[in-house]
Amino acid sequence: MTGPKAPKDAEKKRKSFYVLRNKSVAGSPQPGGTGTQFVYLNDGRLVSFAKIVGNITDEAMLDMLTTTEAFRQLVYSIGVTVEMDDPSVEVNFALQMYGKADPYVSGTTINLKVPADGMERIIKLEDVDWTGDDVMPGQSRFEFPKAGMQAKVAVRFYLNDGFDAPEPEEEEEVNFDCPEYRQMLEKSLVQTGNNKRLKKAIAKARAGEDVTFACIGGSITQGAGAVPINTECYAYKTFERFCRLCGRGTEENIHYVKAGVGGTSSELGMVRYDRDVCAEGAIAPDVVVVEYAVNDEGDETKGHCYDSLVRKILTSPQSPAVILLFCVFAYDWNLQDRLSPVGRAYGLPMVSAKDCVVEQFYRKAGQGRVITKNQFFYDIFHPTNYGHTIMADCIEYLLQKVDASAEDETDVDVNAIEAPFSAEFAGVKLLDRRNTMDAVIDAGDFTETDTELQAVERNLDLFVTPEFPNNWMHRTGDKPFVMDIDCSALLIVAKDAASPAVGQLEAFVDGEQVRTIDPHEVGWTHCNALILFRGAEKKVHHVELRMKGGDEEKMFTILGFGVVR
Repeated sequence: MTGPKAPKDAEKKRKSFYVLRNKSVAGSPQPGGTGTQFVYLNDGRLVSFAKIVGNITDEAMLDMLTTTEAFRQLVYSIGVTVEMDDPSVEVNFALQMYGKADPYVSGTTINLKVPADGMERIIKLEDVDWTGDDVMPGQSRFEFPKAGMQAKVAVRFYLNDGFDAPEPEEEEEVNFDCPEYRQMLEKSLVQTGNNKRLKKAIAKARAGEDVTFACIGGSITQGAGAVPINTECYAYKTFERFCRLCGRGTEENIHYVKAGVGGTSSELGMVRYDRDVCAEGAIAPDVVVVEYAVNDEGDETKGHCYDSLVRKILTSPQSPAVILLFCVFAYDWNLQDRLSPVGRAYGLPMVSAKDCVVEQFYRKAGQGRVITKNQFFYDIFHPTNYGHTIMADCIEYLLQKVDASAEDETDVDVNAIEAPFSAEFAGVKLLDRRNTMDAVIDAGDFTETDTELQAVERNLDLFVTPEFPNNWMHRTGDKPFVMDIDCSALLIVAKDAASPAVGQLEAFVDGEQVRTIDPHEVGWTHCNALILFRGAEKKVHHVELRMKGGDEEKMFTILGFGVVR
């Protein structure tokens, strides 16, 4: 009998840090029935992972994570761990570098097959076949053989000689039953506001009448970071808590609408509210949660669109209750100071995730810290399941306070209140290829329909629905899109994209050029609302949209318009 052969020399122990640690992932449906969890690394996300998860403070090391060239100087190998109930499943881990020629196509993609048995598998960067067209670490992916599969994962960077990293900090389980957590929820309540509308919705639900609970916002409302995205997001968890408060099940008389679109601000939200929340009049919500405190830096008006959206909801025929939710980014930032005056002016209930969690992040375990940043944040922008749960608990705390309080005698007269910013866009309506209103349109060479669109998981869906499918797409030619439209303000909803095959658009109103639209500024497939003009005389305006000189053979998609009269 012979024994085993002598093993190869052991790989020396290297310094390392985690960028993902004990994170839940799930495979979103892809063509062919597979599932993929995307974890984006660009726009400061990888640096944030290194800070929050890996406890890296060395600014020079952090800066090396922003380019492929420096990344390769820093990182020796990548360790990946996947754990599932069925350890025989094999998951493909991919780390994609964004390229120079075409960000999503021309860079190197590192692939590593990882059995889901909880053991770490490692790939050395010296074994990777690099394309030479790399710019930066762009995204990572966990690719499952079937959609809907879930796993716990970890990704660790092992460092080249000469670099150091701290040992991983041990994290305690989050205790939602401790007194400190109750104190966090108390801090989250900015104000209960006038409770007339909210108490009316609660009473209707308890009486068995049909009630619709809706949420509109950005990617956090869409459910980003929640696994699975449809039932672990704050929107659905809040809906469940509302049902529980009213003594009703989720399949009874209380209905749910989730209308979050990632990377978009209230400037787009006000344009799509009637379609995505109200289904063009088929749905009349009773409660609407508005979540834009971390997205509205993209609002050109710096508050006017948010004010207009809130006022649009408040003055709709159903007179719904509006709850303002202020989320927070991993660097402790949001726009609560800018947006909360809207809630104060209209007497609205307001809840702040920032007020709830940020202060305790900087306490030590056993000294008042309930949850770490790594446990709360999935990435720099989005919460984990824990984070979504806490936001839902914050809103539930508000609901409980309102339910236990005496009902206000009168509702706030919204029309009698001067808008803190302005209500100039409150009457905005969506014009698209299906509903052209009374506009006179000659589409010129914008005759095709784009099907490669930003798509989101609505309501309880795990599948995605394309946003703005009734569009006008240009592929070739120099004939402009021409429209005569009676209005006082007009927004265009344009498609952003990274592809070099997409060109720029020049917009003219009444013969004057008002802006040039470059779809590459955002750099991913995305809906973008932009103001063409505002505060103008209400009359028929002549709008001409043409491809910029030299881009006549490139693509551009007009997704729709926001019309104000």
